[in-house]
Amino acid sequence: MAAFITLIGVPAATRVARSSATKDPQFVVIDEVAGQLIALIAVPLGWKTFLAGFILFRAFDIIKPPPVRQLERLPEGSGIVLDDVAAGVFALAVMHLLLHFGLLT
Repeated sequence: MAAFITLIGVPAATRVARSSATKDPQFVVIDEVAGQLIALIAVPLGWKTFLAGFILFRAFDIIKPPPVRQLERLPEGSGIVLDDVAAGVFALAVMHLLLHFGLLT
């Protein structure tokens, strides 16, 4: 599902960015959806994991550690979507570490 959202999100975000003449329109949220879905891949479903996934994703999306910041600089829809995909991957890695070490149940 995350791959599908990403695949349709890049061209959709490109179209919206072009039509609004905005580099990263704030009303485009498909990138956030893709990143959040990635953060929850293969994670047990429950309120604690949903909350942790949301917090981790938002933290990496705001902090933008390398290479997230660099991906944001890609043109049009690629930059809009792929930085959030990378933030989702970072969140996914931390989430699985927390689960592996029993810090999140």
